[in-house]
Amino acid sequence: MGERKASKDGDRKVGRRALLIGGTVAAAGSAVLARDELARLWWRTPGVEKPRKVGEVDYAGARWVAASDANWRRADRPDDYGIDMVVVHVTQGSFDSAVKAFQDPGHKAAAHYIVRQDGHVTQMIRELDVAYHAGNRDYNERSVGIEHEGFVDRPQDLTDEMYEASARLTARICARYGIPVDREHIIGHVEVPGTDHTDPGRHWDWEKYMRLVRRARTSPA
Repeated sequence: MGERKASKDGDRKVGRRALLIGGTVAAAGSAVLARDELARLWWRTPGVEKPRKVGEVDYAGARWVAASDANWRRADRPDDYGIDMVVVHVTQGSFDSAVKAFQDPGHKAAAHYIVRQDGHVTQMIRELDVAYHAGNRDYNERSVGIEHEGFVDRPQDLTDEMYEASARLTARICARYGIPVDREHIIGHVEVPGTDHTDPGRHWDWEKYMRLVRRARTSPA
């Protein structure tokens, strides 16, 4: 979360994608494309919802705790929005306070995952959905957000257990979506354009973290 203001990334109104679908359906010569688009977006029809298993996680080592649905947007990633980035956050608080904030509909922000100082991983939003974590709509749609328990001005909060658990998580996300393991695609919240956040802060050891991610990326799952 870092030093944040509430995200204003609300539901996108019907725009160019919906208009494209409607126009495609109307065009007799583009029936195949229309069927492909509609197959991915059928669940947006009123009264229809894409089937999901309650409590299902994307990362095998995670425990599921649901965020408020006011803090994320239902999607079908990577079919509707490609995922090519991981954004690293620090909570500026305890693990429990972060969970409570993400369950609060008034918070208007949440990340997909929280990594505790002891290495425990909690998933609060499915990766196929858009979490309001980056403070930038484009980056929200194309990224997975990972929070880390602690404060940016307390290097002792950034434990080895947390680095290692987070690196394994990031490595699996990168493998799942073909994301390059480099600093152009694994970034800090402070690097998101337009953000007013400072996390993960100057004490975050990027050299160590990227080394751990690369090692985990080449290790058996």
